[in-house]
Amino acid sequence: MDINQALNRIEDCKRIIRRSFVGKEDVLEKLLICLFSGGHVLLEDVPGIGKTTLAKVLAKATGLSMGRIQFTPDTLPGDITGVSVYNMKTGEFHFQPGPVMNQILLADEINRTTPKTQSGLLEVMAEGQVSADGKSLELPQPFFVIATQNPVEYAGTYPLPEAQLDRFMMKLSMGYPERVQELEIARLELGGCSDASDTTAQQPLRADEVLEIRRLASEVILSDTVLGYAEDVILATRQESRFRLGASTRAMIALSKASQAKALLDGRDFVKPDDVKALAVPVLAHRMVLSVEARRQHLGAEQIMKEMITHVRIPV
Repeated sequence: MDINQALNRIEDCKRIIRRSFVGKEDVLEKLLICLFSGGHVLLEDVPGIGKTTLAKVLAKATGLSMGRIQFTPDTLPGDITGVSVYNMKTGEFHFQPGPVMNQILLADEINRTTPKTQSGLLEVMAEGQVSADGKSLELPQPFFVIATQNPVEYAGTYPLPEAQLDRFMMKLSMGYPERVQELEIARLELGGCSDASDTTAQQPLRADEVLEIRRLASEVILSDTVLGYAEDVILATRQESRFRLGASTRAMIALSKASQAKALLDGRDFVKPDDVKALAVPVLAHRMVLSVEARRQHLGAEQIMKEMITHVRIPV
């Protein structure tokens, strides 16, 4: 598969997704960037605007298997990874895999479960394997986590720790749809055409093709000059006084990989500084820890990032 073939496949995938998911092209583009660069994504927004629908439609359009976990305060780590079940006929324990043994894992309302259960995803997201019953099981590839959380209801929630947030390549917010888009969504729903199952009639992408596109993205040229610009952005977050904690090395690698995937989706075999600049906020902002003074001034990490990046010199 070459770049042109990959772009045709990706465009077919987008066309199928648009049949059931209207608008928010920028969110869809970044979601695909995460998928094709081997990252994971955190969707944070108010309920009822299509976060879960987007995840389901993406699974159907790519032909990947999907597992869903609806997190609650009593969800246990075993509910994610799986548990051993005793078979009375054989007198032996058999491991029953959890929903994590799917290629796309939808972690719905991840901040509603306890830190103990949230930590069950750390190994899964970082290493692509799960440990259970003293064994390490490889997860099916490609493996992609889409987590959602509600930013307005804080009662009974457990904020994700920095180590967990650092595992997500991007944090995205969809926002309310525009008037024309919302009317179209209503027409699809009232007409019975918005079900994600509509995409089963055609699946332009297969698991092996997703892996092939990932390989193509990893081969996109990232020159030392552009890589140095990405490093300058990372260093700027560490020197920013309004951040108590700057970007990690994992964030640097995530920004580089995401920039390669963006260049591929734009039809190029090389990364431009503009790719890095365009993805800096969604890749880095959720990893920042604000200083006390920044919180006192009610500043947001995204706001500071957008201002800060304008002062980082772009190489010619």
